Amino acid sequence: MLLKDFYKITSLEKKDAQQYSIVILINEKHEVFKGHFPGNPIMPGVCMMQIIKELTEQITESSLIMESLSNVKFMALINPEVLQELHLVLDVITMDDDKIKVKNTTYFGETVALKLVSVYKKI
Repeated sequence: MLLKDFYKITSLEKKDAQQYSIVILINEKHEVFKGHFPGNPIMPGVCMMQIIKELTEQITESSLIMESLSNVKFMALINPEVLQELHLVLDVITMDDDKIKVKNTTYFGETVALKLVSVYKKI
């Protein structure tokens, strides 16, 4: 975990051959939120991308490096003081030449917070 104690996985469930449903709890007292932003903490987008990478590494049991991102849509702000639980749906697709494609949708409650497609290369 790049950011120690930033989040905790409360459930990770394989739904089918390539889809995973994951619930995490964000540590609203983490140092990141003191600088982003004081008095009005917002989840940094780069932190969400790192969480998705780390979850994919756990699922694939591989070390990965991000190769590309596409269709990145931040659709709602995540305030960790208001809510700590996020639900991520990952479609993890193994491609040729040691690449992994991930389609992600992140929710809090019924609200879609983030959608993205990323490609990682195994290292």
